[in-house]
Amino acid sequence: MLQPLMNILFPCWKPFGHGDDSSSGIVGREGKDGLLWFRDIGRYGSGEFSMAVVQANQILEDQSQIESGPLGTFVGVYDGHGGPDAARYVCDHLFRNFQAVSSESRGVVTDETIQSAFRLTEEGFTARVSELWNTRPQVATTGTCCLVGVIFQQTLFVANLGDSRVVLGKKVGNTGGIAAIQLSTEHNANLEPVRHELKELHPHDPQIVVLKHGVWRVKGIIQVSRSIGDVYMKHAQFNREPINPKFRLPEPMHMPILSANPSILSHPLHPNDSFLIFASDGLWEHLNNDQAVEIVHRSPRAGIAKKLIKAALQEAARKREMRYSDLRSIDKKVRRHFHDDITVIVLFLNHDLITRSTVQNPPLSIRSALNH
Repeated sequence: MLQPLMNILFPCWKPFGHGDDSSSGIVGREGKDGLLWFRDIGRYGSGEFSMAVVQANQILEDQSQIESGPLGTFVGVYDGHGGPDAARYVCDHLFRNFQAVSSESRGVVTDETIQSAFRLTEEGFTARVSELWNTRPQVATTGTCCLVGVIFQQTLFVANLGDSRVVLGKKVGNTGGIAAIQLSTEHNANLEPVRHELKELHPHDPQIVVLKHGVWRVKGIIQVSRSIGDVYMKHAQFNREPINPKFRLPEPMHMPILSANPSILSHPLHPNDSFLIFASDGLWEHLNNDQAVEIVHRSPRAGIAKKLIKAALQEAARKREMRYSDLRSIDKKVRRHFHDDITVIVLFLNHDLITRSTVQNPPLSIRSALNH
């Protein structure tokens, strides 16, 4: 009885690498402060990283991971919605699928290998929903945004579904300044190009995007137009009883409404590329790209992911005209009225290591480690 439950609850909560801190190349402090978990500083194949997550929902819906080894470095930020199931599944399967596909292509990473890993993960989660339909049909209404970065040799690949974001901090010549460059493409119906795309894909559906309470939503239900999961918006057989009526469409579904096809960008790394900030949209609701990059640029590396989260929470408190200390005293679930779950991973780029295509040995594997 216990083991199946553990398999459901803990697939993505693996706080350490293959071995202890010394063998996996992780240094610095890992800790937990209330609803905040952090890894202040660590080493990966192309430099150093800092990682943190703060919980707001009753059950944490964000998951994240860093994997560094023969295939370079893989970073994933998975911002779940409707429940934790899809984000946990992706955290447990996307990198494995990426490994399998890349090994079939002789260890070479391309847009196509990343695309295939996403497709296999979407297919696997859809099969999981089908298996659980008679006992846990609500899993059909869970989904996750999915932001992935892969550093392979001297190229950064960015793949994205939904509205998480990666921003590059790039040195401006010899001025000592820093520029913020957004590398990911977002898929949120509040963006006019996304609404235009949806209307082009569904020209005969005047309700494909609906403005509700000042927020644009796909079919009046969900903000993101691309995700893994949300199979009730992709397959007609899952858009029926017994799922919650608020998710059921009034008309037959003749084609998928949401997509699991990621936007993929490849960026040749340049010596002026200083660091990368990967974060779920909970951070970007309160900090813009320039603010986040400036904080990283002007701060010590150790604990920088935690510092970005603190800056976002301070802004969330300011918007509600309350003190930061009072916000921190609010427990999960109620906290969601003030901010979302927030995940931040900062990668610092060491171009000596990147130029040599250094392989992390032994491999690094770390995942967000909040216990509930």
